[in-house]
Amino acid sequence: MALLHGVKVLDLTRVIAGPLCTQVLADMGATVYKIEKPGEGDDTRRMGPFLPDAASGGDSNDSALYLAYNRGKRSITLDIATPEGATLARQLAAQCDVVVENYKAGSLARYGLDEPSIRALRPDIVYCSVTGFGPDGPYAARPAYDFILQGLAGVMSTCGQPDGTPGAGAMRTAIPITDVVTGLYATIGILGALHHRRETGQGQHVDAAMLDASVALNGHLALGYLMTGKVPARIGNTNPIASPSEVFDCADGQLIVAAGNNGQFTALCGVLGRPEYVSDLRFSTNVQRVQHRAALRDLLAPLLRQRARAELLAAFEQAGVPCGPINDMAQVFEDPQTRHRELAFTLPHGRGTDVPSLRNPIRYSQTPLHYRAAPMLGQDSDEVLAQALGLDADALGDLRKRGII
Repeated sequence: MALLHGVKVLDLTRVIAGPLCTQVLADMGATVYKIEKPGEGDDTRRMGPFLPDAASGGDSNDSALYLAYNRGKRSITLDIATPEGATLARQLAAQCDVVVENYKAGSLARYGLDEPSIRALRPDIVYCSVTGFGPDGPYAARPAYDFILQGLAGVMSTCGQPDGTPGAGAMRTAIPITDVVTGLYATIGILGALHHRRETGQGQHVDAAMLDASVALNGHLALGYLMTGKVPARIGNTNPIASPSEVFDCADGQLIVAAGNNGQFTALCGVLGRPEYVSDLRFSTNVQRVQHRAALRDLLAPLLRQRARAELLAAFEQAGVPCGPINDMAQVFEDPQTRHRELAFTLPHGRGTDVPSLRNPIRYSQTPLHYRAAPMLGQDSDEVLAQALGLDADALGDLRKRGII
């Protein structure tokens, strides 16, 4: 039996952070009702690339971005801006264990879908709000975007090449890292709240703010600043606490080498045919090697540049020197360990084709996860509204005619 079998979730989220949260819950077996605006759906349905639409010969509104964060859900088109649509959403919420929303703070109150309104219908509800900056404070009303949060929360300030080097400057991550980490924290919060409810019978509110999650993402860099008052600098592809631990050019590509301790450094020098570097006082300990990083790099870089990457990978692995390639996306999915772990797989989609998916990284020994492709827009509207709310075909037809579903 799935871990969250019997748990029902009303998903009032869009784009990435909230949808990722509810996708994880769906993978764990929860029934997730994703509410989408009729005719439009989630914003990510308009951000390509797209699955082809066999009927029209063009693109569908099933995009890679939508498929990536909405696996396993039931799509219900419902215009919550109308009184009838809001009423139907509240009726669904009353049958759910969890509500997850990522609207601007306070904006759902006008539809009766805010936490107090839903709690009046379902006192033990677990209600999670995914916001940019929290429910109050000077930034509460601001729209939140991953790029902006990467800058505001300090994440970008520590990514990129250091000042005085080619290409210096702050750099965002290509993946929407603040969205992703917020979605994961929201999931953790919901799972904790469900455990608390099971023990006490009490529901509660889960406040998952992108700012909070993004500042927490800074981890030891933030703690280092709070301890010393020293602002961490950008260091590019080097490790500030270990050396040699950085990217080196090989004859046919690049290689990450992370030989921080003395044993690893000794092994590295042996592979490169320079055992005398071990006895050099500048490199006798990791502390010394960090202090003299530039000098050590000047000695090592020409040696690696003369040799093929595959040869070095094999030799370093044999000697116990931590290293790895910088793979592009094609190489990631050609990697033998990636293939062994079956991280990429396909799922049957409602359009009559198989679509790619990425395996959830959580693996349980007793309660395996369950996968179902992300739904087409409104794919499950009739079934869910009929089964959950008892609407008949005539009522559904009338709602659809008026654009409510």
